[in-house]
Amino acid sequence: MQSVKMGIHSIYLATEGEGIHIGRPQIFVRFQGCDIGCRNCDSKETWAFKGAKRPLESILLEIHNIGLKGKIKHLSITGGDPLNEVHLPGLQALLIELKKQGYYINIEAAGTKVVEEVFQLVDFISFDFKTPSTGVSTHPELILKMQQDFPGKFQVKAVVESEEDFTATHKAYLQLKERLGDISFDWCLTPSFNPREDFPMERFIMVIECNQKFGGPFKVIGQQHKWIYGSNAKNK
Repeated sequence: MQSVKMGIHSIYLATEGEGIHIGRPQIFVRFQGCDIGCRNCDSKETWAFKGAKRPLESILLEIHNIGLKGKIKHLSITGGDPLNEVHLPGLQALLIELKKQGYYINIEAAGTKVVEEVFQLVDFISFDFKTPSTGVSTHPELILKMQQDFPGKFQVKAVVESEEDFTATHKAYLQLKERLGDISFDWCLTPSFNPREDFPMERFIMVIECNQKFGGPFKVIGQQHKWIYGSNAKNK
């Protein structure tokens, strides 16, 4: 086992609250540190590159214990930005050990780059398409590369705050469909549910109706954990 340390914000057991794996119990490993800066991020406390780094052995032990002594074998790597270059050596070492122990691993990717050496080590990639409301952008060429290099191994997720966000996402979808001929991967729209906000019913209806208007190219899936625990809940 490699002797590496990494910045971890938290490790916890919860149920996947969004995307196509919604409802699945899994362990979450949340990295500390992100320099992407999405305006509507609901985990800004994970942005700073701070805090003591933890050894690999300690992280693996906590994962085992939090996963009910190995009963839970689904795991999601999130952040922060686990794909930041600062995290990569520790992340790769962690993934190698987790696969040896039989974990099914999903990684949350910010949609700003494709990191092949990491994506080859995981079972599934949740790849963001950044909409205008985030203040960040995802080039459609990155999603094209995902389909070429990792077919059947990823979903695309887009947080939709407004009709502008939907329009930008649909435009990218059409560009990719023209290039690929067909979209065979799941593309999920998440109506944004922001901190300190009551359930945004009108926004949900807007996203659903926009999707229907264009023939339903997307899956509209909200954030289950926020419905249950509220928009401010953490590690749920």
